[in-house]
Amino acid sequence: MTTLTATFSGRTVSRIGYGAMQLDRLHDRRDEAVALLRRAIELGVDHVDTAEFYGFGFVNAVIREALRPEDDVLVVTKVGADPNPGGRLPLRPAQRPEQLRASVEDNLRSLGADRLAVVNLRRLDSGPGLRPEGDQIVGLDDQLAEMTALRDEGKIGAIGLSSVTLDGLRRALPAGVVCVQNAYSLVSRDDEDMLELCAAEGIAWVPFFPLGGAFPGLPKVADEPTVRAVAESLGATPAQVALAWLLHHAPNLLLIPGTADAVHLKANMAVGEITFDAATLAALDAVESRSNEIPIG
Repeated sequence: MTTLTATFSGRTVSRIGYGAMQLDRLHDRRDEAVALLRRAIELGVDHVDTAEFYGFGFVNAVIREALRPEDDVLVVTKVGADPNPGGRLPLRPAQRPEQLRASVEDNLRSLGADRLAVVNLRRLDSGPGLRPEGDQIVGLDDQLAEMTALRDEGKIGAIGLSSVTLDGLRRALPAGVVCVQNAYSLVSRDDEDMLELCAAEGIAWVPFFPLGGAFPGLPKVADEPTVRAVAESLGATPAQVALAWLLHHAPNLLLIPGTADAVHLKANMAVGEITFDAATLAALDAVESRSNEIPIG
């Protein structure tokens, strides 16, 4: 069994957190959304990933209602995009420094907080998703200067990066980075060098799309015969095997699986109990990695 705690922004947390984006699927059932998040806390979740643009503020409102001071939950939010109601995509880039500051203020208001513990700067440099155009092509140094100013002002506690390149991370290290959030899974391990750098620097690696397949054309972990065979032998689901492999792969890796279903939530939290013998782990390690670089914007 792997170690189930790790250091994140100077504190010890469970390695299995909760990605709150899926709470928006309960947009018309707010009480259920609040109850699901309360259940996650009961099951041991002590860090939650969110953003103002999730559900156009709905998700942050649920977090504000559900969490209590005594829960001592680390809430991690992100900036770099804004809600885009009615658009082809539900969000649009917001990369300029003044937009980053405005997004921090939006998150503070919707979460009812005086300070955001960790804020991820969502760059648009890597992974599937939007790419910047026009005035949204902004230098990382200018963005980090604004994020550092916000930290100095006490509006944010720590800075993370998302959808960043290895070169970008290296340039950002002097500013102090506590986590990196990139697309990464068993079948899409483009960022292995960056994961190793994070481990060496004591930076938490928090993958999104941990099951792959977030967009058409991207590989899915559950489609791999090896994963399916391991899942069957262990009495687990392919998704559980995919998440458990991540926990085994690197000690600084934290999970933030999201769901709007209580049964699925419990299954996600149970992956820490899954163990692999050496042969099984070697077979999973040997699964082919394919690129996740499919822009959609």
